[in-house]
Amino acid sequence: MYNQDRTVLISGASRGIGKCIAKQILKDGHNISIGLRDKEKFKKSAFDLKIKSNENILINKYDAKSHLDAKKWVENTYKYFGEINTLIHCAGIFKRTGLNFKEGEEKDIDELWKVNVLGPWMLTRASWKYLCKSKNSRIIMLVSMSGKRSKGKLAGYSATKFALMGLSQTIRNEGWDEGIRVTTISPSWVNTDMASSINSLKKKDMTQPEDIAQIVSKVLELPNSCIPFDIPINCNLES
Repeated sequence: MYNQDRTVLISGASRGIGKCIAKQILKDGHNISIGLRDKEKFKKSAFDLKIKSNENILINKYDAKSHLDAKKWVENTYKYFGEINTLIHCAGIFKRTGLNFKEGEEKDIDELWKVNVLGPWMLTRASWKYLCKSKNSRIIMLVSMSGKRSKGKLAGYSATKFALMGLSQTIRNEGWDEGIRVTTISPSWVNTDMASSINSLKKKDMTQPEDIAQIVSKVLELPNSCIPFDIPINCNLES
């Protein structure tokens, strides 16, 4: 089994899946650099109270819609740790924008696109030269089963997740010879705030964010020759 202490940029770590992943990989001994829209709010959380004196963590201001924030976050991280060899993209938003959306809901489609697709794209681009240096870098994308099939009427959300899956495939192609390996994780319902309104499935029967964190932990242990590209996760049977 391959082992290396990594320097990890992780977005969307203020709650849910991203927060659980951040806690797990910090426990595993990796350096982590967290990008957050609201740094002050995060500093009041129980997670931060446990780590605020930890030299293995760096907290940065980051709005997924800001290309400048992405660039500054990357540069701050490299200056602090001296390397960047892992990206974990967890930041994302959910909106119920349908095909026949109401007048004025174009802004929701625009926001979905900026956060769910352009955010990971621009952060990856900003980090690329550092990822290439390692020859053993990892990029993990939290996509969704909505990036593999479309159910219901979530046209806006599904379109961005399909786009994110396509982007991930291209990143994999471009980074392969540089030793960059890409893994997409595509869960269905996860017991987070995003699924709080779901009544068709009990919370205990959903995938738990801590379990996804364990999967990420294992992926980071694997050598370049054994990295899965896509990990679909279902808590319910789909045809």
